[in-house]
Order: sequence, then C-alpha cells, then structure tokens
Amino acid sequence: MAVASAALHASGTVTQAVNVLDAGSLLAAFGALGVAVVLFAETGLLVGFFLPGDSLLFTAGLLCAPGVGGAVHLSLPQVLPAAVVGTLIGSQTGYWIGRRGGRALLARGRSRKLQEGAARAEEYLARYGHAKAIVLARFVPVVRTVLNPLAGALNVRGRTFTLWQATGGLIWTLGLTLAGYALGASVPNVDRYLLPVVALVILVSLAPIALEVLRSRKRGGSGGPETAATDATDHATAPPAP
Repeated sequence: MAVASAALHASGTVTQAVNVLDAGSLLAAFGALGVAVVLFAETGLLVGFFLPGDSLLFTAGLLCAPGVGGAVHLSLPQVLPAAVVGTLIGSQTGYWIGRRGGRALLARGRSRKLQEGAARAEEYLARYGHAKAIVLARFVPVVRTVLNPLAGALNVRGRTFTLWQATGGLIWTLGLTLAGYALGASVPNVDRYLLPVVALVILVSLAPIALEVLRSRKRGGSGGPETAATDATDHATAPPAP
C-alpha cells in the first residue's frame, strides 16, 4: 500500500510503467477511471486482494484539493461517483460469484494471505453477525475482498448483503476520499508528506475494528451476551440426559 511521492512531484512527465501497488502511479496513469476499476477489482474479484484501496481513495481525494502541487490533479465530482460505483458494483459482483461458485472458489486460492483473509472474514461473520461484519470488513485490506464472495457462498440473504455493503461502501469511499480532500485543502504543501499521512489515515481507519475486537474480548472474558447465547444454543440442541 505504499504511495510513491515521486508520482506526485514529477516535473511534467508521467512514467509510462504503471505500478499497480502504488496509488500515485495508478492515479497519474488512469485518473478517476482508475479509481473505479481498482475498487471494482479489489472488492469484486479475488485476484484484486493486493490492490491499494485505502491509499488510493485518500490520495485521490487529496489530489482533488485546490493548491496541491504536482503533475496530477483530479476532479472531486468525478472521483466520488467513480469510487462509489466501483466499490458497490464490485462488492455485489463478488457476492454473486460466491453464490454461483461456492466455497470452492476460496479453496482454490494458493495465496496464504488470501486464505488468512478468508479465515478472518468468516470469523467476522460468526462473531459480529452479518450486518456489522459486512460494514467493518470495508476497513480491513484483503478481508474486504474475501468477505463478499464468502457471504454469497454462506447464503447470506441478498437483501441483507446489499443493504449493508452499500452502507459500508459509502462510509468507506466517501469518508476516505473527503478526508484526503479536506486535508489537501487545509494544509499547504501536504502532498510533500503524503506517505506518512496516508499511513496515519489507514491506521485511523482501522480504529473501529480494533475497538470492536477489544469489546468482543471483554464480553467473551466476562461471559457476556455472546457466550451466553452460544451456551443457550448448545443446551437447547443437546440430547436429554438418560
């Protein structure tokens, strides 16, 4: 998820070779269209799990701000719809791929990172329930890629998935893009410090997940509602003692 500052400070020419792991390089080459395509691939296709969604959104918003220097400047009215359309259609596509292909699709993946993401996505669905898991997964790289087909493979209701993936998608795309725009518009020459700024924003975006994990551990350690519910289910399904 590295962001190359050289792509933003180029003196006038854009390097022909595009680095798909570099948000600055992608935006310099493809602009707002690149935002839509990358987010579609990252959220809809398992092969896109390595793409830099978080840094792409934030960098795109920053490059829309007036006064940000460099060879690349984007239009906010173009970037926002591109981001929303790419991520919402991508997530829905991933869901339907999962419904059609089932869990065999994930089993075929050879990437250890992808398999770890699938395990975490399944854990989120089991621990937090469908609605909360779908929203929270938006802020976790790899998990936001894998959870969509996994939800389809696990037969999460289509209406439930669509509602909450749209909610999470809007919060994620608009939040990060507008955060980048606000920072670029309010801090002069902030693009000179883009790499540490993007790293900080990504860490902040993970805060909801960290808080939820801490709450869940506290509830689990104290025998909270989730533990009680599980115990109740086990007792309800256990055969009567002889």
